[in-house]
Amino acid sequence: MAGTPLRCAEQFVWLTARVLEQRRFAHHFLGGSADAVEAALLPYANEDGGYGHALEPDVRGPVSQPLHTAHALRVLDAIGRCGGPRAERVCRYLTGVSTHDGALPAVHPSVRGYPVAPFVPVVDDPPSDLPATGPVVGLLHRNRIWHAWLFRATDFCWAAVEAIAGGRPTHPYEVEAAVAFLDGVLDRDRAEEAADRLGRVVRERRLAVLEPERAGAYPLAPGYAPGEYHFPHDYARVPDSLARRWFTDGEMARSLDHLASRQAEDGGWPVGRRQWAPGAVLESRPIVTIEALRTLRAHGRPVG
Repeated sequence: MAGTPLRCAEQFVWLTARVLEQRRFAHHFLGGSADAVEAALLPYANEDGGYGHALEPDVRGPVSQPLHTAHALRVLDAIGRCGGPRAERVCRYLTGVSTHDGALPAVHPSVRGYPVAPFVPVVDDPPSDLPATGPVVGLLHRNRIWHAWLFRATDFCWAAVEAIAGGRPTHPYEVEAAVAFLDGVLDRDRAEEAADRLGRVVRERRLAVLEPERAGAYPLAPGYAPGEYHFPHDYARVPDSLARRWFTDGEMARSLDHLASRQAEDGGWPVGRRQWAPGAVLESRPIVTIEALRTLRAHGRPVG
């Protein structure tokens, strides 16, 4: 692989990515405009205020879904365009698809009949899901967005986080979601205390691979694919995340070294989760590549 990590990734993005990821890459690394990112995101929006059209590649079809809408919010947050009337429309959509707890399901049954990854169950009365709800609630709080939907959704997240920190069985993606909630929620004292207890759970249960060269010695969560491990950088994607305190400087450095080493010969990063359809993998890899570069850069690693 010749050239800097950024240059190699750029070639990969131009070769394989959707227009949205091309515009995102250009904005984050080449001085491209936020307006161009917004324009590329717009075709994924639906009249109900949510987002669909396989924005999250593992859930196909045109209908709005919580996972797609959360993905759209992350894109908008990263370019500083998360507020205004758009946020109001999104919150109305979230209200309409919420569970009896006021939280979000992983998948809304409206997607039935469209292709969906086999590890994403579609049921008629889906339960509340912290991985779907926590990142959205944390992001909206961090952007100082106020809506009635947030009250019960925030209560659900606090209850779920407290249960995990108190010893309830969990898995890495749920912990990631808990971190995203805690990093954004407004009660900082409570968030820091919960994060400290959550970090002890992560270390005691070995939910983060601290020695990448010995990853196979760490437990895999039930239902995870072979090699679907989580590392310190997966929890602490930016240095000011509460999860950064869980790891020593040496552990974080090894994690970032491992992340950098994962760049493939074609310039992109691989999809770490279970793969089920070639098209979904093709669309996911540029997303993973952009996030890998953003994580490395946020932690001060040169990317080119």
